Amino acid sequence: MTTARKIGYARVSTTDQSCAIQEAALKAAGCDLVFHEEKSGTSTAGREQLELAMKVVRKGDTLIVTRIDRLARSNADLYQIAERLKEKGVTLRATEQAFDTGTPEGKALFGMLGVFAEFETAIRHERQMEGITKAKAIPGKYKGRPEKKDRNAEIAAMLTDKVPWSRIKTEKNVALSTIARVAARMKKEAGEAGNGERAAATAAAA
Repeated sequence: MTTARKIGYARVSTTDQSCAIQEAALKAAGCDLVFHEEKSGTSTAGREQLELAMKVVRKGDTLIVTRIDRLARSNADLYQIAERLKEKGVTLRATEQAFDTGTPEGKALFGMLGVFAEFETAIRHERQMEGITKAKAIPGKYKGRPEKKDRNAEIAAMLTDKVPWSRIKTEKNVALSTIARVAARMKKEAGEAGNGERAAATAAAA
């Protein structure tokens, strides 16, 4: 019979921070194995240690974090992670928060996460569509094939909404250089608009 294990995951957002306090708390919670990394929590993209922890855990295990924000920074990401763990038969628990998918309350909360994640995605999609509509209303703002114009408009809308580049890259399946070009074009257009406003103000003052 396979013994259930407690696997820990710790994260800090910058390299000048330390995971030591989190690791100590996780070991005190009974974790024999702790994965840790220094990565921004704005998305799960590029978080190799988290992905490794997700692969290592097996049915009956518990993945433990000190706080949920160490694992995810959006309802959508948290729900995705919790869903993957659920499919593997793994429980998710936080030591400093009342979050435990192994309890009836935790299972109910997990169900609500799906609702909030869907809401979050719908709101972001609505903002993207508004951005696309505005972009299409400006003649010549985006050059190229219609599908490329739509894609760039969506990227511009996500950048305006301050969605992390790593998430845009994953969701839109584009290279970072493409995102950089859209960002540069947006900056140029914003500068041109500002110059026009200043010129109009100068002319009015004269």
